Amino acid sequence: MDQSSFRQAGALHVGIIMDGNGRWAIGRGLPRTAGHAEGARAVRRTVEGAARLGVGTLTLYAFSADNWRRPSGEVGALMRLFRRYLAAETARCVDNGIRLTIVGRRDRLPRALVHAIEGAERATAGGTGMRLRIAIDYSSRDAILRAAERLRDDAATDESPTHERFAKLLGAVHHQMQPAADVDLLIRTGGERRLSDFLLWECAYAELYFTARLWPDFGEPELAAALDDFASRDRRFGAITSAVAG
Repeated sequence: MDQSSFRQAGALHVGIIMDGNGRWAIGRGLPRTAGHAEGARAVRRTVEGAARLGVGTLTLYAFSADNWRRPSGEVGALMRLFRRYLAAETARCVDNGIRLTIVGRRDRLPRALVHAIEGAERATAGGTGMRLRIAIDYSSRDAILRAAERLRDDAATDESPTHERFAKLLGAVHHQMQPAADVDLLIRTGGERRLSDFLLWECAYAELYFTARLWPDFGEPELAAALDDFASRDRRFGAITSAVAG
């Protein structure tokens, strides 16, 4: 299936590292928290645009496990922002058939936020349109280690380790009944060019797209440009195309 067919079939998985909120705010003489608030508006634009553009699964990197090192005031503001986002957007997701799930650890999150996450997931569980995954307190390395521990604990079974089985264990680590497909396109905003411990297993063959645009300035036109670039890529997955072979 080529890239355009992927989009038409709703099979495309796009991951986005949403970088640049703080720099956007500082450049305007505003506190970093103002950048995060504007970034939440960019999330709404991008989610709506992704659904229109035929993205099947959209995974957004909102808060990494390493982000706990930030000043406590900024972290607290982010936690409150996540809770407000869920309260404001859950009904919108239901109306648009979007299934919302949160990936990452939950034991370190504020109790009120965990309740909001569980409520949003229950409310949107019947969505048959785009799958929206938001990574909060997420570390890919940590997830892989925890999945490996589960695999070790299941070693008494006769089932041999496979990519599919391990992917299911990764999904279980993140409270997902069904694991997401591998990432097809990974976008990072803000000009940096690194993965930052995001979806390392799922991005084994992802196409990478970097843009200098800061996240609060991102939206449907920028996503469309990334998808157009993706459509021009020759994805071989280790093989060679017939054109090259000839």
